[in-house]
Amino acid sequence: MKMNALKQYIDLFDNYRRDIEREAPAPLNALRQSAREMLEGARLPRKGEEDYEGTDMEAIFAPDYGVNVHRMAFDASTAESFRCDVPNMSTCLYYMSNDTFHASPTAQRNAGEVVIEPFAIAAHNHLDLLSTHYGSLATLADPTVALNTLLAQDGVLIYVPDGVVAERPIQLVNIFNAAMDVMSVRRLLIVIGKHAQARLLMCDHTQNASQRYLSNQVVEIIAMEGSTFDYYDLEESSVHTSRVSSVFVQQQANSNVLIDGITLTNGITRNNYHVAVDGEHTETTLLGMTIASGKQHVDSHTYISHNAPHQHSNEMFKYVLNDHAVGAFAGKILVQPNCPRVEAYQGNRNLCGSATAKMYTKPQLEIYTDDVMCSHGSAVGQLDEEALFYMRTRGIPLSEARRMLMQAFVADVIDAVRLEALKDRLHHLVEKRFAGTLMDCRDCAASCGIDRPLT
Repeated sequence: MKMNALKQYIDLFDNYRRDIEREAPAPLNALRQSAREMLEGARLPRKGEEDYEGTDMEAIFAPDYGVNVHRMAFDASTAESFRCDVPNMSTCLYYMSNDTFHASPTAQRNAGEVVIEPFAIAAHNHLDLLSTHYGSLATLADPTVALNTLLAQDGVLIYVPDGVVAERPIQLVNIFNAAMDVMSVRRLLIVIGKHAQARLLMCDHTQNASQRYLSNQVVEIIAMEGSTFDYYDLEESSVHTSRVSSVFVQQQANSNVLIDGITLTNGITRNNYHVAVDGEHTETTLLGMTIASGKQHVDSHTYISHNAPHQHSNEMFKYVLNDHAVGAFAGKILVQPNCPRVEAYQGNRNLCGSATAKMYTKPQLEIYTDDVMCSHGSAVGQLDEEALFYMRTRGIPLSEARRMLMQAFVADVIDAVRLEALKDRLHHLVEKRFAGTLMDCRDCAASCGIDRPLT
């Protein structure tokens, strides 16, 4: 029997516990023992053990990735060598170099009343926030979350006080750049105060594409009464980059949350979304889009729990798969007892452009209340041959016709973006991805390693 992949990291923690805890804020250290206990005897699922072909989590964590226990500074000038701009959109720009936080020279001044700072500083300036909310949503029952909690030495707090409207979007660029195989343990806590508003664009990129990287990321989002928050998550990494991301959301009454996860280039990706909708008169939008080719693997798990009456949620995930790419979607909507007037819609639509591409899908509804409007569905198919024939009779080459139809297929997920400049940018990036010219982000050194058209 193969060694449990988690054991190497548990052993690392046991051997370096003092170093890990030495400079970490107290709220992070307070949860480590609970995480350690949850991991004792735990194991990650292997391919074929679940009732669908999900991600082989054991294989993702099995390599002996390095962990930056001593918080060494890597030789990377993020401000000079890496730019990730959205034309016509001015953002408050921040970086995570592997798992170390950096602010651009003008970021904090431009943020105004919004607090954006590493946990090490937040522990002095906003200890109550960090102590109250860190780990309040992220369940340690998930071994990857428990591992993140065990090893995290810092993180980022984004706090929008009551009534504050963040005029400029916040942009957090996650960069992998190291001369060795590295696992980055990234943690993000977002608290949107009562009647506050903010938008966050998070981008994942790989600069040194020859190395193997693993991102173990946990994001907790608390949307308080009457708040509005948009979370856009764009992944453009490399074929040697694996990512396990878990996003936990709690919505209070009259809040409006939009989450849009987009994967354009990657190696292996597992995205988990857990949304607890706890207040009445809420709006929840959960979207995902994947374009995968080669041997890319993208797996999305979603869970939306409606825990109060008068709620509305809309969920749609779309995949376009070519070559030997594999996609998986498992989504569940739960309507709790005594929660009438809930409207919840879930959809998963998928295009397989080759006979060797595979898609596994499992949508679910679980309803314990009458007087609700809920639906779910999934479909896996190929491009419309009649539409292709019609376009070719009008003089459009086959490869271009295919790209046009694929772009139209994913357009509604992009059009749901509530930032016009970002929406335009995403349409442009998707067009380049289908044309095989998306080698890197604008002015970035980050090669995605995928350079041929999806035709």
